[in-house]
Amino acid sequence: MAINLEVPKKQAGLIDQAHQLAMNMLRPISRKYDRAEHEYPKELDMLAALIDGVSETGATGGAGAGGVRREDKPGSTDDGKVRNGANLASVLSIAEMCWGDTALLLSMPRQGLGNSAIASVANEEQLERYRGTWAAMAITEPGTGSDSANITTTAVKDGDEYVINGEKIYVTSGDRADSVVVWATLDKELGRAAIKSFLVRKDNPGLKVERLEHKLGIRASDTAAITFTDCRVPAEDLLGSPEIDTKSGFAGAMATFDNTRPLVAAMAVGCARASLDLTRDLLEQAGVVIDYDRPAQSQSAAAAKFIQLEADWEGAQLLMMQAAWMADNRQPNSLEASMAKAKAGRVGSDVTLSCVQLCGTLGFSEAELLEKWARDSKILDIFEGTQQIQQLIVARRILGLTSSQLR
Repeated sequence: MAINLEVPKKQAGLIDQAHQLAMNMLRPISRKYDRAEHEYPKELDMLAALIDGVSETGATGGAGAGGVRREDKPGSTDDGKVRNGANLASVLSIAEMCWGDTALLLSMPRQGLGNSAIASVANEEQLERYRGTWAAMAITEPGTGSDSANITTTAVKDGDEYVINGEKIYVTSGDRADSVVVWATLDKELGRAAIKSFLVRKDNPGLKVERLEHKLGIRASDTAAITFTDCRVPAEDLLGSPEIDTKSGFAGAMATFDNTRPLVAAMAVGCARASLDLTRDLLEQAGVVIDYDRPAQSQSAAAAKFIQLEADWEGAQLLMMQAAWMADNRQPNSLEASMAKAKAGRVGSDVTLSCVQLCGTLGFSEAELLEKWARDSKILDIFEGTQQIQQLIVARRILGLTSSQLR
């Protein structure tokens, strides 16, 4: 199969819908909730209801960050046709929504990263049972950093339940969501292979939100620290298979990242595009002409820098689209998901900070949203695996080395 690097025509309507929502609903309240950290954006309830309505019609994709799932039905791609499905629709619509505001997208009910985790590993019965839930995702722990394989939160089987003990930090939507997808180990001695994810409801007596973090960016999105103390979870809420397969290792858990990393790449692509669009307008108002028909070196320094930023941005967008397209077409995309996340995360920070610099005092002040986008974009190079972790994963994949051989 060959990938066409143009945006599919059939998804033009979805992209336009997402852009209109971003422009008319997210952008106008962006500054308000950046200043009012930890205050829930009530305007999102109507937007979430609208997206739910679109999903119920059976339309492919949606304008939110909800989970997407590989098509696993036998013969689904045996006819040789190329699919532009839910994964590609999701990253394209997410990029448009983050053109409006990344933090508000992350705050939308029932569109959490935990929902993507459910879509990645839950069985069919669980997918139906969890329909309508708003799920946060709890991976990071004090002392583990980006190495998810070193998770110390435990889940011990006790009859028809698992007992979870541990602490999670930097849980996006950890306070507002009604459930949390918790990564825990069934047996520390077995390492990565024993790590499973559980859906834990927020009203569970053993779960406690300890605090909300004050952050550099994405302030409209709540980020929580959560503890689990003898937190009893029904065995049926272990996502996917309870079997520990030492041969497949971390594969089950990593399937979540294969889905969510392109989504985070899309967030960075959208935020960076917003900065580029506004910067171009401000430069033109200042008399700086960007001429795409002339070599960059023959133009002003500002114009040349802007053209270089756009080229970097396009590379990130294409990698993002490739990773999502491969998932739609049932092709292994772990390498491409990490490449997209690494490129887009770095480009997002570079572009937004460079746009602040190009626009001088306008970029640095709150007169425009450029400084906010620069703050928001940094987390997109950190969560779901830092820049350094992504490069390590890419190197392992290309060189054919294991995690123990290349650390």
